Amino acid sequence: MTSQRPAPDTAEHIEDLFDTLVAFRREVHADPELSFEEFRTTDRIVEALEKAGLEPVRLQDTGAYVDIGEGPFAIGLRADIDALPVTEVTGLEFASQNKGVAHACGHDVHTTVMLGVALVLHRLNTEGRLNARVRVIFQPAEEKMPGGAKKVIKQGVIDPLPRLAALHCEPRILAGRVGTRIGAITSASDTIRIRLHGRGGHTSRPHLTEDLIYAMAQIALGVPAVLSRRIDVRSAVSVVWGQINAGNAPNAIPAFGTLSGTMRCLDASAWDQAGELLDQVIKQVAAPYNVEVELEHIRGVPPVVNAETETALIEEAARQEIGGEAIELMPQSMGGEDFAWMTMRKPGVLMRLGTRRPGGPVYDLHQGDYDPDESAIKTGVAVMTRAALLAAEEAAHKQ
Repeated sequence: MTSQRPAPDTAEHIEDLFDTLVAFRREVHADPELSFEEFRTTDRIVEALEKAGLEPVRLQDTGAYVDIGEGPFAIGLRADIDALPVTEVTGLEFASQNKGVAHACGHDVHTTVMLGVALVLHRLNTEGRLNARVRVIFQPAEEKMPGGAKKVIKQGVIDPLPRLAALHCEPRILAGRVGTRIGAITSASDTIRIRLHGRGGHTSRPHLTEDLIYAMAQIALGVPAVLSRRIDVRSAVSVVWGQINAGNAPNAIPAFGTLSGTMRCLDASAWDQAGELLDQVIKQVAAPYNVEVELEHIRGVPPVVNAETETALIEEAARQEIGGEAIELMPQSMGGEDFAWMTMRKPGVLMRLGTRRPGGPVYDLHQGDYDPDESAIKTGVAVMTRAALLAAEEAAHKQ
């Protein structure tokens, strides 16, 4: 891939738009909306695009997309727009005004970056400097399993796109830097709920009961262990329990209990295999204790697998815009991301966008204190715009 820039530097356009983008981000941040309820957020996106002279298309209920340029499609760029059921505790002047809802995962930044990309590309297109078509997608409901990406796919939004790219805030990396890796960058993520029923009784006579607590303990310990011996260990299948509930008294064996947790995996085929084995393994582990077991297995999302060519595209864009020294190799994350549904259908890449301030704290995502450095918006717009321009050059040459 060439290191020659396919278009004049975008820095002037980004600098000119930066204050507008920050204001947009703060407006969205102060008015967060949960998955599939992003009506005002969608309105703001559409209004900003239309004000610039673009013609966005609203998706069913919430979300939108916009095409910039003419000719063959070069790439699709995706942002997620929903917030989380989390109480914000940042104390910012533009903190969430909606009780119990906050942009604690940086989706307001993702949305703002992709809005900025659309606006910069539109300016370049009016100057005759965009050689193909780019679609920018504002996707609803990433936080609600199995994710709004499936709904976007069903509406045919990614059908004409040859490749895809997205980004996600990364609070461990300094603003001005990005992270990439080839292969699985996020994990498959499922929710598991197990309900157990048995004959309860007094703890002095466990032999006259189906000792539910003991059975639950064996499931909690045994199921992860058995799966680790039935599935290739390189796929990193991980079952972790978040809730175990049963009983009300220290001297009474209960008749009902529940275990809830997640199953995660870095390999799509192993994810399928684990899903098929899970019910069988749980029942085998519980069988000696004679309890009745009911599994609710909620399939979440597969892993996001970064394609080699698309990762190279993002890295070249980053080298041109921020320098090769600002690119970090990202470790694999066991978190889930519904962009995976798109990358199962089209080659794509998920880039990590650094949001930590120099000397600042390392925040955790999905926490109410998350406060990203807004300068990261410039980095995100620059790298994603350059990636779109590089992809457009390639698409134009293939004509």
